[in-house]
Amino acid sequence: MKRFTPYEQWHPQLVSSGAFEHLNSLFKLNQQLDWPTCDWFSPFLTGVNENNRPIVFKDDALFSEEQRYYEQIIFDTGYVPTRQQNWHDLFGGFIWCLFPKTKALLNKRHVEEISLHGTKQRSKHRNALTLFDECGVILAVTDSQWPELLRDHQWQTAFVDLRQQWGQSINAYMFGHANYEMLTKPYIGLTGKAFFVKVPDDTFCKDLTAQYAHLDTVLYEMIGKNNCLADNSLLSPLPLLGVPGWHIDNNNSDFYSNTDYFRPKRRTRK
Repeated sequence: MKRFTPYEQWHPQLVSSGAFEHLNSLFKLNQQLDWPTCDWFSPFLTGVNENNRPIVFKDDALFSEEQRYYEQIIFDTGYVPTRQQNWHDLFGGFIWCLFPKTKALLNKRHVEEISLHGTKQRSKHRNALTLFDECGVILAVTDSQWPELLRDHQWQTAFVDLRQQWGQSINAYMFGHANYEMLTKPYIGLTGKAFFVKVPDDTFCKDLTAQYAHLDTVLYEMIGKNNCLADNSLLSPLPLLGVPGWHIDNNNSDFYSNTDYFRPKRRTRK
């Protein structure tokens, strides 16, 4: 399992945009003077895995001779191999803090799928788990119009005409840690995968910690009992730079006129 990634330079300004608002509010990420270490995360880690092992981040270098697969290590021990000074693993750490139940469930499902199919053959379920884990964006909605609008790529309506509704009847919560990594250096074309969750009308009035805790519980039920990630059919494209407040350029409505990025829905003939 030997892996090596060169250390990266810490740049707090790379996490200063609106896309990182929740991390900056809950963890003061943009106020850190250097890379958070594994131990730094300890006060925020409250979860256990589905094997009843407390989740603990450990330096990836400690596992350089490990033969077990990454997900198997987490399930067997509770230890999450974490590359130091690495954006991808840093953001993965925050997702473990914010969605401990869901992350533990995804880990268990990966291990189960590996036991059935091995590490080389990936099932539809495991592909969906990975896509959600890396690129998922939870869109919590109180109004049923939102899934229809966004799945139908009605970007102008969703992002411009109804812009004031963001934070009132819809809000976005990052789950995919690869999205966060790419948003440190945003570019036109950057796209995540939307996953819609119906929430009570008073959800966005609660404090941010309570909102994440509720979403974690709901996701755990949706994935665990309803098997909503049996495949990727419930994941739809979401232009990340279009989410109101996530990118400074989208304050100008002209930003959404780029149809190479905000593409209309492709219609198929019956």
